[in-house]
Order: sequence, then C-alpha cells, then structure tokens
Amino acid sequence: MTKNNRIKLLMIYFFMTLLLILVMIPIYYLIVTTFKTSAEASAAPMALPTSFDLSGYITAFKAMQYPRAFKNTLIITAGSVLGIIVTSGMLGYVLNRKSDYKISKLTFTVILAGMLFPTQMSILGLYKLMRSLGLMNKLIGVILLDIAGNIPYATFMFRSFVSTIPKELEDAAHIDGAGTFLTYWKITFPLMKPIVATIAILDALTIWNDFLGPLYFLQRRENDVLLQEIYRNVGQFSTDWTSLFQMLVLGALPLLLFYLFMQRFIIGGVMSGSVKG
Repeated sequence: MTKNNRIKLLMIYFFMTLLLILVMIPIYYLIVTTFKTSAEASAAPMALPTSFDLSGYITAFKAMQYPRAFKNTLIITAGSVLGIIVTSGMLGYVLNRKSDYKISKLTFTVILAGMLFPTQMSILGLYKLMRSLGLMNKLIGVILLDIAGNIPYATFMFRSFVSTIPKELEDAAHIDGAGTFLTYWKITFPLMKPIVATIAILDALTIWNDFLGPLYFLQRRENDVLLQEIYRNVGQFSTDWTSLFQMLVLGALPLLLFYLFMQRFIIGGVMSGSVKG
C-alpha cells in the first residue's frame, strides 16, 4: 500500500470514528439518564450515574400501562405488515407478469402517484371517511390506513423483485395443472423471501413509529399505542425528562430487537430487487 493510500485510509477511519461518536452521544445520554434521579440528571447530564437505579423503569412501566400499549402497538404493526405483504405481493406479481398490458402500466402509474402525496395532505378527508365507516377508536381502522399508505412503495419493490424469478418455473406449474393463484402461493411467493423480509422490516419500523395515525383516530386511552403513552408524559408547562427517557427506551427496545434479528435480510432484498425491473 502506497503512502497516499494509507493517508486516505486513515482519513476515512478518522471521519468514520468521528461520525460514530456523534451518533453515539445522544444514545449514551439517553441510556445513562434513565439510571439517574432528576436532580442528578440536571446537575451532571453527561456523567455516569452514581448508582444504577432501575426503579425509574418500574415507574415508567406502570405509568404508561406498558402491557396494554405494547399489545395495541403490536396488533397494529403485525396486522398492517401482514396486509401490506399479502396485497402488495400479489399486486406487484400481476403488474410484473402482465407488464405489456396498457391497464397494467396505467395501474402501476396510479399506484406510484400515491408515493408523491404525504398522508398529512388528506388527513381531513381521512377523518371524515373513518367517522362515516364507524372506524374511529378502532385498531382495525388504523391498520387499514397503514396498509393503504404503504402499498405504493411495497408494490414497487415486489414488482421489481419478481423480475428475478424465472418465469419457466411458473410455466412448469401451469403444465402440471396449477392455476395462477396456486402457482403464486406455491411457487413464486416462497422465492420472494428476501424482499418479503425487507418490506416487513421497513414497514414495521415505519408503522411502529407512527404517531399521527393513532393520535387522530385512536382517542380512547385503552386503544393508545406506545408513542401516545410516551406523549402523555409531556406536560403543557413541565416535563419529567427522566421518566420520559425511560419510556423512550421501553418503547424502542422491542423494535431494536426486531431490527437486529432481521437486518441481515435488508441488503439482500433491496439488492435483489434492483437487479431488474
């Protein structure tokens, strides 16, 4: 390795280390604060706690009614992700295999147009629609909204990934007497595991962290999700920051564990879906 290459490599390591430090400072501050009293957190924000006290986590766990809020968040996230995968998977498959038809091109264009408009632009119309359908304060209402809002991107990803699956496998299944529906679920869908995992991870992250949807459409506390319970700790005139930080950790921990378990699928799914399409 030449001298110039070594200098470039050292500079890269230096900036990467600096970036790592910048990213880790807020995480460090968040975690150490959860083990401090309010007075200790105010006096020495960045210092290590004098003693690791877990009583704050117990208090936060009870204050935010964690089991109920976690159950509601899990139901909304799991139901939405499942609906997105089922609907977008079939839609992306059809739009890919029938891409020569004008109706397929038009449908795909309309679906992609849904990615151009944020949900906030239509919140008033959605509110009226939810009230007219009797879906206010019901988890299924938020699930349906999350499915509809995430279908465009998921369909785009599925449509691109289907191009990597040999069509000859489906032709062989058709020769053996399998219909389109059976061929999709028995032949094509099992081969889509990388992109299914990718969509599941990305949409789970988005839906788990969604705050506006539950805030607008779930107005009873028994239907609150984790972020709504955390928001209840923010007062109009004062905020208990130590309890808030502990709630943030409790709210993010399940998602962090899920991401660490599934992250190996992200790059493979995204790269496989971008080969063709």
